[in-house]
Amino acid sequence: MIAKLKRREFITLLGGAAAAFPQATQAQQTVTLVVGFIRDGSAEASTRYVAAFRKGLSEAGYVEGQNVTVEYRWLEGQQDRLPALLAGLIRHRVAALVTPGNVPTLAAKAATATIPIVFSVGDDPVRLGLVASLARPGGNATGIYIFTEAVVAKRLQLLHELVPKAVRIAVLVNPANASAESTVRTVQQAAPTIGLQIQILNATTIGEIDAAFATLERERPDALFVAGDAFFVSRAVQFATLAARDRIPATYALRDYVAAGGLMSYATDFTDSFRQVGVYTGTILKGVKPADLPVLQSTKFEFVINLQIARSLGIAVPAGLLAIADEVIE
Repeated sequence: MIAKLKRREFITLLGGAAAAFPQATQAQQTVTLVVGFIRDGSAEASTRYVAAFRKGLSEAGYVEGQNVTVEYRWLEGQQDRLPALLAGLIRHRVAALVTPGNVPTLAAKAATATIPIVFSVGDDPVRLGLVASLARPGGNATGIYIFTEAVVAKRLQLLHELVPKAVRIAVLVNPANASAESTVRTVQQAAPTIGLQIQILNATTIGEIDAAFATLERERPDALFVAGDAFFVSRAVQFATLAARDRIPATYALRDYVAAGGLMSYATDFTDSFRQVGVYTGTILKGVKPADLPVLQSTKFEFVINLQIARSLGIAVPAGLLAIADEVIE
């Protein structure tokens, strides 16, 4: 009887330990790292890029919802929200800050010298004061340099080749974007070399985009150059609708506009750059310091033409442009 009692006690203890083990395992699994992700524009307009970021994270061994949590914050064109949203993420003690875009990156760099920052910026990160050098960042920030200035000049050239009779070009920029000044400077430098005249327009809100197109309708430039801007991307349908209404050929900074009914785009392959940002974020979560990760430079670019829109505008797309296009939307 004593032997049997001891055996029962042993089985009871074993069962209790087995019951407790899953709870202990579950408790361990709920401890995850937290990453702060802050960008202008909207979640809806960034779906493709967030998916690419997650893919990069997974390549580095991190799966959102399993061993990492990502806190997303969206400015939606309201730059004044940035300080509060950024401060909230810092108070949350995130393990890293992901800041696609010049504006959130510069704000993050000014706000913290300790939390790792993984950026994607269009201007030279050395000139912006984010890193000491591309090869040796030397601080708490690293990421991807997407060559906005080189892309701007190339996009202006492609617009000229697509619409060779266009001389007066309106350039629409968001002055709240840190890249706006360099975009304007690059366009103004490149335009005279191909015989173009430039008119600068500004817009920071939905209403100001409408107002800019009212100016275009009144002054009738030959074509429109829309500067790269995350808020502008979130208004891609608005841009495509207004450009079609006013029958003005327009060039954009991302494929999203062309998919929404815009004429053409030329840009860094943003999907790939977001994937690379995800990989770097995962690498940092493993313990590698940003100072030891060289700034990557974009090597993939995409040129997209909407042939249907070209036809509606009476534009015959040269065979040479069709040959070099990465995608032609019928």
